[in-house]
Amino acid sequence: MLKKAEEFIRTFYWETEKSEQQFQQRMDQIAMEIHTTGTYIHTTDELTYGAKLAWRNSNKCIGRLFWQTLHVIDKRDKHTEQEIYEALLEHIQFATNEGRIKPTITVFDPKSVRIWNHQLTRYAGYITENGVIGDSSSIDFTNQCISLGWKAKWGRFDMLPLVIQVDNNPPMLFEIPEEYLVQVSIRHPEFEWFKNLQLKWYAVPMISDMKLDVGGISYMASPFNGWYMGTEIGARNLADVERYNMLPKIAEKMELNTKSNASLWKDRALVELNVAVLHSFKEDGVSIVDHHTAAQQFKRFEINEEEAGRDVTGNWTWLIPPLSPATTHVFHKPYNNEKKDPNFSYQKCPFT
Repeated sequence: MLKKAEEFIRTFYWETEKSEQQFQQRMDQIAMEIHTTGTYIHTTDELTYGAKLAWRNSNKCIGRLFWQTLHVIDKRDKHTEQEIYEALLEHIQFATNEGRIKPTITVFDPKSVRIWNHQLTRYAGYITENGVIGDSSSIDFTNQCISLGWKAKWGRFDMLPLVIQVDNNPPMLFEIPEEYLVQVSIRHPEFEWFKNLQLKWYAVPMISDMKLDVGGISYMASPFNGWYMGTEIGARNLADVERYNMLPKIAEKMELNTKSNASLWKDRALVELNVAVLHSFKEDGVSIVDHHTAAQQFKRFEINEEEAGRDVTGNWTWLIPPLSPATTHVFHKPYNNEKKDPNFSYQKCPFT
């Protein structure tokens, strides 16, 4: 822990232009804390910068140009389920910002708090005799919520409750009030029939099951968000066969030849679904970025990092968009997938 702490504190003090003397004084304090307690406590400034560096170092994220704009909310002093719930509502409201989305992370006590949700807002998924209703990726978590007392609604877009656990206490359920939720109904700028598909998606992707690793300390509850890239919704969530699988229905409405792969019906339906997602979010004033613009922004990030004397790491398989990847520079370039700290990492699911 001391070694990781020193590496992070040195980076923090170097990049924020603090003196060597200040660095040494802080490391003396940290060494004493670790020696006496087995751990140490980040200052709010250290935590704030550490969270920003974690975003900068996130190999799977194409949106890192904006890492310095991350708003960090320090909630390490909240220890009851009710306090944590209220803090999560604050995050949802602040980050959503009536559609003008703000990149945000809320950090809780590293030892005691766990959020069971994959994302703070997510649709339920149910297995029925007639197949899956809703989001199939949520089936296991939905079943957990039902076993904890949540009342299933059996709809395609039912918002799941927040599940919060403190220490080894039983997890507690909390509904998200409607006034905190911004959801976008998906319609097409040209196809009038598209709205009859009754598709929608929530405004903000707020990841809540990953941990934030900073200087040897892991914050198991640290939900964070940026804004959506359109293909996340239009080429994955609503399009994947194992998710909402909307391409066959859209192709049917477009009167495409679905009997032959050579007709490229999937590709044509996929493009129009993505057009609809971008159109709907923009018409509702909700922040979103198309994959071409996102790639251009990532190129600017690469230039900035090079000018700062830093190497850019990246996971190529995640950085390329799932729609027309070869039209972006990212597709044609290799990336070093080395993991740097601070960073975000996966952790064991609390209910499996």
